[in-house]
Amino acid sequence: MIEIMHITNKEDWLRAVEVGSYQADSLASEGFIHCSTPAQITGVANRYYSGQHGLLLLSIDAGQVQSEIRSENLVGGQELFPHIYGPLNLEAVVKVSEIEPGADGSFTEKSLLG
Repeated sequence: MIEIMHITNKEDWLRAVEVGSYQADSLASEGFIHCSTPAQITGVANRYYSGQHGLLLLSIDAGQVQSEIRSENLVGGQELFPHIYGPLNLEAVVKVSEIEPGADGSFTEKSLLG
């Protein structure tokens, strides 16, 4: 299994469960859902979600995703990130974990990946 990860909030995930697929805001605004590899997730969490509460980490089996996945960097960097070009089918999500930042607002690999 090739695992990719995505951070979302509880409300958006609960809405996805109700409708049967997950669509991040970025799917409408940018055309894809931002994801990360396990090695990238701590940096992403700290860069974009520092100090935020009520978040979930979705662990996704890339082989089960029905939409196209592209590894790319659209901002000119060297590091490639997995992007899902379409809705995320729920059966591809193999684990949903609540995540919380530490007292200083940051995330650690241990707090995200156990």
